Amino acid sequence: MTTTMTRLSVAACVVTAVIAVTLTPAAAQVVRIVQTNSAGDNVHLIDPATNMIVGEITGVEVVHGVAAAPDGSRLYLSNESTETLDIVDARTLEVTKSIPLSGRPNNLAIHKNGTRLYVAIQGTGGGVDIIDTESEENIRTIRILRGVHNTFITPDSKYVVAGSTGGGGATIIDTELERKMWTIHFEGGVRPLTFDTNPDGSTRNMYVQVTNLHGFVVVDFETRREIGRVIQPEIPAEERNREGIQGAPAHGIKVSPDGTSIWSTSKINSHVYAYSLPDLEYLGGVKVGTVPDWLTFTPDGRFLYVANAHSNYVSVIDVAARKEIKQIAVGQVPKRNITATLSVGP
Repeated sequence: MTTTMTRLSVAACVVTAVIAVTLTPAAAQVVRIVQTNSAGDNVHLIDPATNMIVGEITGVEVVHGVAAAPDGSRLYLSNESTETLDIVDARTLEVTKSIPLSGRPNNLAIHKNGTRLYVAIQGTGGGVDIIDTESEENIRTIRILRGVHNTFITPDSKYVVAGSTGGGGATIIDTELERKMWTIHFEGGVRPLTFDTNPDGSTRNMYVQVTNLHGFVVVDFETRREIGRVIQPEIPAEERNREGIQGAPAHGIKVSPDGTSIWSTSKINSHVYAYSLPDLEYLGGVKVGTVPDWLTFTPDGRFLYVANAHSNYVSVIDVAARKEIKQIAVGQVPKRNITATLSVGP
């Protein structure tokens, strides 16, 4: 009798455990446009399905860049005011930890496996801080002359490109060896850049915006050589914007998710311009707000979100129609933004 009752009790416990596991709700995955506000103390999350602000990270002053963990669990913010990397829980939108950095951070990039973050550090003693996301530690700094403004990771995550506005160089770092490989120099500082790929997923070209260039440079990634330049359209002098240029008439560039076009902002024209890939034929432009400074696509490539730094709103662009369809008011001086798939719910 005792043995029978014990077995029945164990079986009941197993059934209960199975039911408990079965009934535990799974976290949902949602797409969000994450918009930083470089002169504010908050970050906004936009739902691209409704184009409404659906979340806000507060108490984070002078956030420069943002990256998302591939599993959607966390956001990472480079915080200039505290010189830290702030880790944010994607469900609660609360900062859970702040990791000290080696200096004042600018933009950041994350490896596709989520184990490493590469944070640009400005200043004469700057470079790239490498963050281990599992231990949540700053494990080393790769020094780069005159510091780094932006870090970008290639689509295959084999390399990080560290762009220097002071030194005018784009330094390529091997992510496996974690050391500098080579540098390509330009006549001015390196601003935002983006990549397209070969059929095997390796990096084909790098498209680089350079200080005082109203357009972008095309670099063959394998040969490390400049192979062309695109100069963006001119508009009548009386229509040009003269404020907030900061030596970067074109600042913000992105290849579409399907790889068929590249879009670039123009601060002086208050426009975003589209070119076909791979032939770089001009497709057209869309007027947006004052000082368009950064941009990001939805995963399906249907919509483009442009942060207008002096208008304090984000323009939503219908890519196929090449038309602004909405303006979303955000915080003070919106700049860097990303598209992230985040985990929400229990």
